[in-house]
Amino acid sequence: MPTLIVLRHAKAAHLPGLADRDRPLTGRGERDARRAGDEIRAMGLRPDAVLCSPSVRTRRTAELAFPGAEVSYERDIYLAHPEDLLELVQRIEPELETVVLCGHNPGVHELAMSLAGGEYEFRPGSFAVIRTPSAWVDLWPGEGDLVRRWDPKEH
Repeated sequence: MPTLIVLRHAKAAHLPGLADRDRPLTGRGERDARRAGDEIRAMGLRPDAVLCSPSVRTRRTAELAFPGAEVSYERDIYLAHPEDLLELVQRIEPELETVVLCGHNPGVHELAMSLAGGEYEFRPGSFAVIRTPSAWVDLWPGEGDLVRRWDPKEH
């Protein structure tokens, strides 16, 4: 059963004069990214692929959450709309069972809610684990089941 882990980058710093793409994680963001990865591994999930926005904060989040994993940096994830993210997910190779999509709000939050419903916040470092009986190419809004949601501020 395909499993999508939608991960929002961890808390990033706001530094005057620094371009949005170049914002680093804060100390708390670094800790939360590691914790998110620990929580995902504790569920027995090991990603077959990690799709990540190329921004500094998302790259670092993926690196800390999934050390040693091969990460594909996808320019189209940066500040994408949920429809664009869904199109990217629909292009995932069919043999990949567990995939992480690491990106930005509001796109990742709206994608998670459109796939599996629910009303919840999606603060920095949060993730949603969504399973679907559909193949990636056939995945559409409403076809996922929210297996778990995790927010670093709640744990």
